[in-house]
Amino acid sequence: MIFNYQTIFHSNLLGDLPDRQKEVITRRFGLRGEKETLEAIGLDLGITRERVRQIEEDALPQLRRRSETVCRSCFQYFASVLKKNGSLKREDLLLEQLGGNKFKNHVFFLLTLGKSFERIAESESFYALWTIDKNSLLKAKKFVGKFVSELKKKKQPQAIPAYLCPSYLEVSKNVLKGPQGLYGLREWPEINPRRVKDKAYLVFKKEKKPLHFTQVANLVSASCSQTVHNELIKDSRFVLVGRGLYALREWGYRPGIVREVISEVLRKAPKPLSKEEVVKKVLQQRQVQPNTILLNLQNKKYFVKKSQGYTIRKV
Repeated sequence: MIFNYQTIFHSNLLGDLPDRQKEVITRRFGLRGEKETLEAIGLDLGITRERVRQIEEDALPQLRRRSETVCRSCFQYFASVLKKNGSLKREDLLLEQLGGNKFKNHVFFLLTLGKSFERIAESESFYALWTIDKNSLLKAKKFVGKFVSELKKKKQPQAIPAYLCPSYLEVSKNVLKGPQGLYGLREWPEINPRRVKDKAYLVFKKEKKPLHFTQVANLVSASCSQTVHNELIKDSRFVLVGRGLYALREWGYRPGIVREVISEVLRKAPKPLSKEEVVKKVLQQRQVQPNTILLNLQNKKYFVKKSQGYTIRKV
């Protein structure tokens, strides 16, 4: 629903207010631009900030009484929007939905006039919000707390559970929606990536395959690909699997140079392996040329060739 806020305010609601009251209200609530402070208005009008406050306080009761008739349809619509959102909604999102960029201040002022609406100030855990039912905030705290406990237990992002109203999560500062559409704790890097290596981790999760560090740099919009290379090589979540190629350790890749991968392959094998078998298994871990693997396999300091195949040289 779209309302003509200009008409509602300047023709109906504020129309016959005394000029001084009309100017103070208009400037204090930003109905023709930015909101202004008591001091700024007082300096401009040549009066004290306390006098500006008194003018504002004198005008508000009249406007509240008048709004009950003039703004009835607006109030009914605002209440219906809040009701559809669990009886509460984060302030910035509500103002955007009801007034767009141009009339956010008008909507805010109307909400302050309506008897049914209550503003809850921002706290450590919740953003500022508007509600038509105080109990809705208690419900939000209860269900968000339950979801936070589940997230801490599962230790990975989750879809929003059926019992949780989306607007409850919107007002929470502790739970965020991640780039992949799942919800998690604010401090989790896969939910709220701030550093290059965290953004890189999300790129790998999305692409689901090894990537060259220059590709990663491009996908995370990094200004320097070498910086990305340095971050990946220092982070244990990533494994260098080829020349500049990285993969996630959680995919089963083992860290180490080719010789160390060969050693791990032979150590886990129940019997000596042929060179073809070694090459095949190492190529599952590293994107290198087969000759590179064979050259490492010839290192007699670490590997022994027997009639049955290759094994690790015992120290």
